[in-house]
Amino acid sequence: MTSDNRDQRVSVRADRVPLGIVFMLGATIMFAISSALSKWQVASYSFIAVLFFRSIASLVTCAVLILPRTGFAVLRTKRLRDHIGRSATQATAQSFIIIAFGLMPLAGAIAINFSSPLFATLFAALWLKEKVGMVRVGALFVGFLGVLLVAAPGADSFRLGALFALANAVLYGSVTAAVRGMTTTESAETLTMYQMIFLTLFFGLALPFLFTWPTPADAAAMTANGIINAIGQYWWTRALSLAPPSAVGPFYYFTLVWSAALGFLFWGDVPTLTLLAGSAIVVASGLFLLWHETAKKALPVE
Repeated sequence: MTSDNRDQRVSVRADRVPLGIVFMLGATIMFAISSALSKWQVASYSFIAVLFFRSIASLVTCAVLILPRTGFAVLRTKRLRDHIGRSATQATAQSFIIIAFGLMPLAGAIAINFSSPLFATLFAALWLKEKVGMVRVGALFVGFLGVLLVAAPGADSFRLGALFALANAVLYGSVTAAVRGMTTTESAETLTMYQMIFLTLFFGLALPFLFTWPTPADAAAMTANGIINAIGQYWWTRALSLAPPSAVGPFYYFTLVWSAALGFLFWGDVPTLTLLAGSAIVVASGLFLLWHETAKKALPVE
Protein backbone atom coordinates (compact mmCIF):
# COMPACT_ATOMS: atom_id res chain seq x y z
CA MET A 1 0.00 0.00 0.00
CA THR A 2 1.40 3.42 -0.94
CA SER A 3 1.83 6.25 1.57
CA ASP A 4 -0.85 8.36 -0.18
CA ASN A 5 -3.40 5.52 -0.08
CA ARG A 6 -2.60 4.85 3.54
CA ASP A 7 -3.05 8.51 4.46
CA GLN A 8 -6.35 8.58 2.60
CA ARG A 9 -7.65 5.52 4.47
CA VAL A 10 -6.50 6.94 7.81
CA SER A 11 -8.28 10.24 7.08
CA VAL A 12 -11.55 8.52 6.19
CA ARG A 13 -11.48 6.26 9.23
CA ALA A 14 -10.44 9.06 11.60
CA ASP A 15 -13.39 11.23 10.52
CA ARG A 16 -16.15 8.72 11.20
CA VAL A 17 -16.07 8.70 15.01
CA PRO A 18 -15.93 12.51 15.47
CA LEU A 19 -18.76 12.97 12.97
CA GLY A 20 -20.80 10.33 14.78
CA ILE A 21 -20.24 12.21 18.02
CA VAL A 22 -21.46 15.46 16.43
CA PHE A 23 -24.68 13.76 15.37
CA MET A 24 -25.10 12.25 18.85
CA LEU A 25 -24.64 15.63 20.54
CA GLY A 26 -27.25 17.17 18.27
CA ALA A 27 -29.59 14.30 19.08
CA THR A 28 -29.17 14.90 22.82
CA ILE A 29 -30.42 18.47 22.47
CA MET A 30 -33.48 17.32 20.55
CA PHE A 31 -34.16 14.48 23.00
CA ALA A 32 -33.89 16.79 26.03
CA ILE A 33 -36.45 19.18 24.57
CA SER A 34 -38.72 16.30 23.59
CA SER A 35 -38.40 14.78 27.07
CA ALA A 36 -39.36 18.06 28.73
CA LEU A 37 -42.40 18.39 26.46
CA SER A 38 -43.37 14.78 27.18
CA LYS A 39 -43.10 15.30 30.95
CA TRP A 40 -45.35 18.32 30.69
CA GLN A 41 -47.88 16.49 28.48
CA VAL A 42 -48.04 13.23 30.45
CA ALA A 43 -49.26 15.20 33.46
CA SER A 44 -52.57 15.69 31.61
CA TYR A 45 -52.74 12.84 29.10
CA SER A 46 -51.93 9.12 28.99
CA PHE A 47 -48.45 8.08 27.91
CA ILE A 48 -50.02 6.27 24.95
CA ALA A 49 -51.63 9.48 23.67
CA VAL A 50 -48.39 11.43 24.09
CA LEU A 51 -46.37 8.76 22.28
CA PHE A 52 -48.91 8.30 19.49
CA PHE A 53 -49.04 11.99 18.59
CA ARG A 54 -45.27 12.22 18.90
CA SER A 55 -44.68 9.17 16.68
CA ILE A 56 -47.15 10.15 13.94
CA ALA A 57 -45.71 13.68 13.77
CA SER A 58 -42.23 12.15 13.67
CA LEU A 59 -43.29 9.82 10.86
CA VAL A 60 -44.63 12.68 8.75
CA THR A 61 -41.51 14.76 9.41
CA CYS A 62 -39.17 11.92 8.45
CA ALA A 63 -41.19 11.19 5.32
CA VAL A 64 -40.96 14.84 4.25
CA LEU A 65 -37.20 14.89 4.86
CA ILE A 66 -36.30 11.47 3.45
CA LEU A 67 -38.74 10.41 0.71
CA PRO A 68 -38.05 13.30 -1.71
CA ARG A 69 -34.40 12.18 -1.80
CA THR A 70 -34.85 8.39 -1.76
CA GLY A 71 -38.37 7.68 -2.94
CA PHE A 72 -40.12 4.57 -1.68
CA ALA A 73 -36.98 2.58 -2.52
CA VAL A 74 -35.90 3.45 1.02
CA LEU A 75 -38.41 0.84 2.26
CA ARG A 76 -36.75 -2.02 0.39
CA THR A 77 -35.36 -4.44 2.96
CA LYS A 78 -34.71 -8.10 3.57
CA ARG A 79 -34.76 -7.61 7.33
CA LEU A 80 -38.39 -6.73 7.99
CA ARG A 81 -38.53 -9.04 11.02
CA ASP A 82 -35.52 -7.27 12.53
CA HIS A 83 -37.17 -3.89 11.99
CA ILE A 84 -40.34 -5.10 13.72
CA GLY A 85 -38.43 -6.55 16.66
CA ARG A 86 -36.29 -3.46 17.07
CA SER A 87 -39.31 -1.16 16.91
CA ALA A 88 -41.34 -3.26 19.36
CA THR A 89 -38.48 -3.10 21.85
CA GLN A 90 -38.13 0.63 21.33
CA ALA A 91 -41.87 1.18 21.75
CA THR A 92 -41.70 -0.57 25.12
CA ALA A 93 -38.62 1.41 26.12
CA GLN A 94 -40.25 4.71 25.17
CA SER A 95 -43.36 3.80 27.16
CA PHE A 96 -41.24 3.10 30.24
CA ILE A 97 -39.33 6.37 30.09
CA ILE A 98 -42.48 8.46 29.55
CA ILE A 99 -44.06 6.77 32.58
CA ALA A 100 -40.88 7.53 34.54
CA PHE A 101 -41.09 11.20 33.55
CA GLY A 102 -44.53 11.36 35.13
CA LEU A 103 -43.33 9.80 38.38
CA MET A 104 -40.00 11.51 39.10
CA PRO A 105 -37.89 14.60 38.26
CA LEU A 106 -36.77 14.88 34.64
CA ALA A 107 -33.03 14.97 35.38
CA GLY A 108 -33.28 11.93 37.67
CA ALA A 109 -34.99 9.83 35.02
CA ILE A 110 -32.49 10.91 32.37
CA ALA A 111 -29.58 10.18 34.71
CA ILE A 112 -30.73 6.62 35.36
CA ASN A 113 -31.20 6.15 31.63
CA PHE A 114 -27.51 6.99 31.23
CA SER A 115 -26.65 3.43 32.15
CA SER A 116 -27.89 2.44 28.66
CA PRO A 117 -24.44 2.76 26.98
CA LEU A 118 -23.14 0.20 29.46
CA PHE A 119 -25.87 -2.23 28.42
CA ALA A 120 -25.30 -1.31 24.75
CA THR A 121 -21.64 -2.26 25.08
CA LEU A 122 -22.58 -5.52 26.76
CA PHE A 123 -25.13 -6.40 24.05
CA ALA A 124 -22.70 -5.39 21.29
CA ALA A 125 -20.10 -7.73 22.73
CA LEU A 126 -22.59 -10.59 23.08
CA TRP A 127 -24.54 -10.22 19.82
CA LEU A 128 -22.19 -8.44 17.44
CA LYS A 129 -18.94 -9.91 18.78
CA GLU A 130 -17.42 -6.42 18.92
CA LYS A 131 -14.12 -6.08 20.75
CA VAL A 132 -14.80 -3.63 23.53
CA GLY A 133 -11.40 -3.50 25.19
CA MET A 134 -10.44 -2.70 28.76
CA VAL A 135 -10.05 1.03 28.10
CA ARG A 136 -13.65 1.38 26.90
CA VAL A 137 -14.94 -0.82 29.69
CA GLY A 138 -13.04 1.24 32.25
CA ALA A 139 -14.30 4.55 30.87
CA LEU A 140 -17.88 3.29 30.73
CA PHE A 141 -17.63 1.95 34.28
CA VAL A 142 -16.38 5.31 35.55
CA GLY A 143 -19.21 7.01 33.68
CA PHE A 144 -21.72 4.66 35.27
CA LEU A 145 -20.36 5.54 38.73
CA GLY A 146 -21.07 9.15 37.85
CA VAL A 147 -24.61 8.16 36.90
CA LEU A 148 -25.08 6.52 40.29
CA LEU A 149 -23.89 9.70 41.94
CA VAL A 150 -26.34 11.78 39.93
CA ALA A 151 -29.21 9.40 40.59
CA ALA A 152 -28.57 9.64 44.35
CA PRO A 153 -29.15 6.00 45.45
CA GLY A 154 -31.42 5.84 48.47
CA ALA A 155 -33.67 8.63 47.23
CA ASP A 156 -35.01 8.28 43.69
CA SER A 157 -33.47 4.88 42.99
CA PHE A 158 -36.11 2.87 44.80
CA ARG A 159 -39.10 4.74 43.55
CA LEU A 160 -41.38 3.16 41.02
CA GLY A 161 -40.38 5.78 38.47
CA ALA A 162 -36.73 4.84 38.84
CA LEU A 163 -37.55 1.20 38.09
CA PHE A 164 -39.27 2.24 34.86
CA ALA A 165 -36.28 4.42 33.97
CA LEU A 166 -33.86 1.54 34.58
CA ALA A 167 -36.00 -0.85 32.51
CA ASN A 168 -35.90 1.70 29.70
CA ALA A 169 -32.10 1.86 29.97
CA VAL A 170 -31.74 -1.90 29.54
CA LEU A 171 -34.07 -1.95 26.52
CA TYR A 172 -32.48 1.16 25.02
CA GLY A 173 -29.08 -0.51 25.30
CA SER A 174 -30.34 -3.54 23.39
CA VAL A 175 -31.87 -1.29 20.70
CA THR A 176 -28.57 0.59 20.35
CA ALA A 177 -26.70 -2.65 19.75
CA ALA A 178 -29.39 -3.86 17.33
CA VAL A 179 -29.23 -0.65 15.29
CA ARG A 180 -25.46 -0.93 15.11
CA GLY A 181 -25.77 -4.48 13.77
CA MET A 182 -28.43 -3.52 11.22
CA THR A 183 -26.36 -0.65 9.79
CA THR A 184 -24.25 -3.26 7.97
CA THR A 185 -27.13 -3.70 5.49
CA GLU A 186 -29.60 -0.88 6.26
CA SER A 187 -29.14 2.85 5.70
CA ALA A 188 -29.90 5.40 8.39
CA GLU A 189 -32.88 6.51 6.29
CA THR A 190 -34.31 2.98 6.08
CA LEU A 191 -33.82 2.40 9.79
CA THR A 192 -35.49 5.70 10.67
CA MET A 193 -38.48 5.24 8.35
CA TYR A 194 -39.27 1.73 9.54
CA GLN A 195 -38.85 2.81 13.15
CA MET A 196 -41.37 5.63 12.75
CA ILE A 197 -43.81 3.47 10.78
CA PHE A 198 -43.89 0.67 13.33
CA LEU A 199 -43.86 2.95 16.38
CA THR A 200 -46.90 4.77 14.99
CA LEU A 201 -48.59 1.44 14.30
CA PHE A 202 -47.87 0.02 17.76
CA PHE A 203 -49.02 3.12 19.65
CA GLY A 204 -52.02 3.47 17.32
CA LEU A 205 -53.17 -0.05 18.17
CA ALA A 206 -52.97 0.76 21.90
CA LEU A 207 -54.63 4.15 21.53
CA PRO A 208 -58.28 3.05 22.03
CA PHE A 209 -57.46 1.75 25.51
CA LEU A 210 -55.96 4.94 26.93
CA PHE A 211 -56.95 8.05 25.01
CA THR A 212 -58.32 11.51 25.67
CA TRP A 213 -58.58 14.07 22.88
CA PRO A 214 -56.11 16.90 23.51
CA THR A 215 -57.03 20.56 23.26
CA PRO A 216 -55.89 22.31 20.07
CA ALA A 217 -52.99 23.94 21.92
CA ASP A 218 -51.88 20.63 23.44
CA ALA A 219 -52.27 18.86 20.09
CA ALA A 220 -49.99 21.48 18.52
CA ALA A 221 -47.45 20.95 21.31
CA MET A 222 -47.57 17.17 20.81
CA THR A 223 -47.04 17.67 17.10
CA ALA A 224 -44.04 19.92 17.77
CA ASN A 225 -42.75 17.26 20.13
CA GLY A 226 -42.93 14.72 17.32
CA ILE A 227 -41.05 16.94 14.88
CA ILE A 228 -38.27 17.55 17.41
CA ASN A 229 -38.14 13.87 18.27
CA ALA A 230 -37.93 12.92 14.58
CA ILE A 231 -34.85 15.06 14.09
CA GLY A 232 -33.29 13.57 17.22
CA GLN A 233 -34.08 10.01 16.16
CA TYR A 234 -32.56 10.50 12.72
CA TRP A 235 -29.39 12.08 14.13
CA TRP A 236 -29.15 9.32 16.75
CA THR A 237 -29.47 6.62 14.07
CA ARG A 238 -26.95 8.44 11.90
CA ALA A 239 -24.49 8.57 14.80
CA LEU A 240 -24.74 4.82 15.29
CA SER A 241 -24.18 4.23 11.57
CA LEU A 242 -20.93 6.18 11.76
CA ALA A 243 -19.33 4.77 14.91
CA PRO A 244 -19.61 1.92 17.45
CA PRO A 245 -22.10 2.45 20.32
CA SER A 246 -19.25 2.33 22.84
CA ALA A 247 -17.70 5.36 21.08
CA VAL A 248 -20.75 7.60 20.58
CA GLY A 249 -22.97 6.22 23.37
CA PRO A 250 -21.23 8.09 26.20
CA PHE A 251 -22.02 11.41 24.54
CA TYR A 252 -25.68 10.68 25.15
CA TYR A 253 -24.76 11.78 28.68
CA PHE A 254 -24.91 15.40 27.53
CA THR A 255 -28.69 15.05 27.58
CA LEU A 256 -28.34 15.56 31.34
CA VAL A 257 -26.92 19.05 30.88
CA TRP A 258 -29.83 20.19 28.75
CA SER A 259 -32.40 18.30 30.89
CA ALA A 260 -31.09 19.85 34.10
CA ALA A 261 -31.35 23.31 32.56
CA LEU A 262 -34.91 22.67 31.35
CA GLY A 263 -35.87 21.14 34.71
CA PHE A 264 -34.68 24.25 36.51
CA LEU A 265 -36.34 26.58 34.02
CA PHE A 266 -39.79 24.94 34.01
CA TRP A 267 -40.06 22.94 37.27
CA GLY A 268 -37.65 24.78 39.55
CA ASP A 269 -35.37 21.76 40.00
CA VAL A 270 -32.13 23.19 41.40
CA PRO A 271 -29.02 21.14 40.47
CA THR A 272 -27.45 19.61 43.57
CA LEU A 273 -23.74 19.10 44.24
CA THR A 274 -24.10 15.38 43.53
CA LEU A 275 -25.81 16.18 40.23
CA LEU A 276 -22.99 18.52 39.22
CA ALA A 277 -20.27 16.10 40.38
CA GLY A 278 -21.86 13.16 38.63
CA SER A 279 -22.31 15.20 35.46
CA ALA A 280 -18.63 16.13 35.53
CA ILE A 281 -17.66 12.48 35.80
CA VAL A 282 -19.83 11.27 32.93
CA VAL A 283 -18.77 14.16 30.68
CA ALA A 284 -15.11 13.48 31.49
CA SER A 285 -15.52 9.81 30.62
CA GLY A 286 -17.12 10.77 27.30
CA LEU A 287 -14.33 13.21 26.46
CA PHE A 288 -11.73 10.58 27.33
CA LEU A 289 -13.38 8.12 24.96
CA LEU A 290 -13.38 10.78 22.24
CA TRP A 291 -9.63 11.21 22.66
CA HIS A 292 -9.02 7.45 22.82
CA GLU A 293 -11.13 6.61 19.76
CA THR A 294 -9.69 9.44 17.66
CA ALA A 295 -6.11 8.59 18.59
CA LYS A 296 -6.64 4.90 17.83
CA LYS A 297 -8.27 5.59 14.47
CA ALA A 298 -5.37 7.86 13.51
CA LEU A 299 -2.84 5.02 13.78
CA PRO A 300 -1.42 3.87 10.41
CA VAL A 301 -3.18 0.88 8.85
CA GLU A 302 -0.80 -1.68 7.37
